Amino acid sequence: MKRKIVLIAISLSLMTTVGLEAGPEETAVILTPAPGPAPRLNGTRVLGVRPGSPFLFRIPATGERPMRFAAENLPAGLTLDPASGIITGGIQERGTYSLLLSASNSQGDASKEIKIVCGDTLALTPHLGWNSWYVWENHVTDEIMRAAADAMVSSGMADHGYMYVNIDDCWSVRPGTADPTLQGEPRDKSGKVNSNPRFPDMRALTDYIHAKGLKAGIYTSPGPLTCADHVAAWEHEEADIGRFVEWGFDFLKYDWCSYGQIAKGESREEFQKPYLMISEILRRQPRDIVLNLCQYGLGNVWEWGKEVGGNSWRTAGDLGGSFEKIGLALFRDGFDLYAEKELHRFGGPGGWNDPDYVLIGFLSNWKGQTVPTPLTPNEQYSHISLWSLLAAPLIFSGDITRLDDFTRSLLTNDEVIEVDQDPLGQPGKRITKEGDREVWARPMEDGSLAVGLFNRGEGLKVVAAKWEDLGISGPRRVRDLWRQRDVGMADGEQEALVARHGVVLVRLFPAD
Repeated sequence: MKRKIVLIAISLSLMTTVGLEAGPEETAVILTPAPGPAPRLNGTRVLGVRPGSPFLFRIPATGERPMRFAAENLPAGLTLDPASGIITGGIQERGTYSLLLSASNSQGDASKEIKIVCGDTLALTPHLGWNSWYVWENHVTDEIMRAAADAMVSSGMADHGYMYVNIDDCWSVRPGTADPTLQGEPRDKSGKVNSNPRFPDMRALTDYIHAKGLKAGIYTSPGPLTCADHVAAWEHEEADIGRFVEWGFDFLKYDWCSYGQIAKGESREEFQKPYLMISEILRRQPRDIVLNLCQYGLGNVWEWGKEVGGNSWRTAGDLGGSFEKIGLALFRDGFDLYAEKELHRFGGPGGWNDPDYVLIGFLSNWKGQTVPTPLTPNEQYSHISLWSLLAAPLIFSGDITRLDDFTRSLLTNDEVIEVDQDPLGQPGKRITKEGDREVWARPMEDGSLAVGLFNRGEGLKVVAAKWEDLGISGPRRVRDLWRQRDVGMADGEQEALVARHGVVLVRLFPAD
């Protein structure tokens, strides 16, 4: 055990400079190895689609380009472009289809099995993508969204499984505004919502995103207005969903906002009402649209979010509602809320607890500036590690066009993403808490265990994960997921020296 503690601690301590307890400055050390030139297939291993709905999937693969793709046992109705790795078409017959995907280049080849489940359930694993809000807020435009789609490919995020490019608030008309770029007729003659002049052709925008093998998301509220006072869906729900289908969107964030003025009290029935309505409308559409319930944990939404048709549900307020307090919210609405409310009992395939977006890289500071995240490097490692253990959506909301190497390394570690996307879909939970030291664990489909050893306090601390607490026995092979390397065998416990607000994320495999 001593040797493993030293192996982990030497690298991790490089992330922290002297003076931790008094406003520490930390060096952003990249732990994730860069992808090699040979092909590697990444991302999710299970996809959900409804019969007859359009199917779109870009095979995530790193390695030297050009690359050639192939698929064995591709279901009838689907076509693979061997140069781009984009699969399109539609499946008519219900069932589970097992495919063997492969990729090859001048450096070698790789293969991976995935399943397509054609049935009634979408979002069989948590969503991976990008959202515009925490960097562009009310300044979002068509050009910004196209640039985000370009960057998702050029940055390599798409090669690691990220697929959703989502517009947040401020794409529709804002009544009463003096800004000509937000003016216009709110709806057409049939009652369908219109976009504002910043988005001159929504169908052309989604076509642009889809051509890259990516999916497009949109936002509205069940109330009369969105949170930023733009036109929303109240009393036009059917028409607006029809419009989103017409435009070709694949994801809908449905934000409570002004619906608080409509709801008659705060009963569970009132909290559920708008989401029951919208999910029923979505079920009747000829297109799959993933539904994200955004109502900040009202009425213990985790207890009924899936029941009303949600594919994910926000469990608390905005993580970045106060730029300076993102770190505080991370610990309060991430660690504490999930442990105290035992939210691991509610998430799973088809419906996921959503603690809000990944707030790293460059963000809006709500003062008209775009600045680096206030999270320290250690806190950023903890952020991604915890979200993956919780089986939370990994939706990045920083400036995707300005990814530095450190931020990119946090977003594209395939072994960490594999934890988030594990097909078993069982969210992790807090196993032990001793003061500022916490151990969280998540069971994986292959029988291994993903374990996070967190230090929420000051200074360096030894954090121990004991086998009796984890419910396992016998020797285990220990793999450091951020560094993507085995660190030896352990039996009885695994210890690590963890920096201030930091984490060591490991996976414990049975010895055989």
